[in-house]
Amino acid sequence: MVEFDKKTIFWDFDGVIKDSVEIKSDAFEQLFVVFGRKIAKKVRRHHEANGGMSRFDKLPLYLKWAGQALSPLLVDKYAQQFSLLVTQRVIDSEWVDGVLEYLQSNHNRQQFFLITGTPQQEIENIISQLQIAYYFQQVIGSPSTKSEAIKSLLNCYNINPEQAVMIGDSSSDYNAAIDNNITFVLRKTELNKNLQDQLKCTVIEDFL
Repeated sequence: MVEFDKKTIFWDFDGVIKDSVEIKSDAFEQLFVVFGRKIAKKVRRHHEANGGMSRFDKLPLYLKWAGQALSPLLVDKYAQQFSLLVTQRVIDSEWVDGVLEYLQSNHNRQQFFLITGTPQQEIENIISQLQIAYYFQQVIGSPSTKSEAIKSLLNCYNINPEQAVMIGDSSSDYNAAIDNNITFVLRKTELNKNLQDQLKCTVIEDFL
């Protein structure tokens, strides 16, 4: 099993705890295919290139591409449809190999926080159904950004950044770590090959 020597671990969720990134790619494409396959593919490519970005930042852009008149009500409507498409699929998706064992074995030795672009209520529902909420001292989803969330937790829990690590799979995870002067570990996936080449950091395939 992989071992991390830091006292505090900030975990991303999709692509780090659950292999669920492609589920969200499929859902975005499904939502926008009614506007034509070209738009749907463009939406999918953008989503996959911007993992970790909140859907509330993505949806206005995608709706604009689709030629829709933007309004908060329209964005909320699409956000609700997206949530209905993905929540159960995320719950049912495969665990990243070894992650559940790591959480179970080390939550008393280390301090775990979950930082995600998934809306707060939705991620709380997901981890409750997965029965892993117990392992995390705090869970922060959108609308907080990952950088803001980590900064807040470092201050609130008086954490030394030198004793903390962020495990993520996207540029937003990396940037959140760098913004807060903490170590970053990249969990490699099929969708972040560019990051694997670009970033000078520890790269892991799973937690075995």
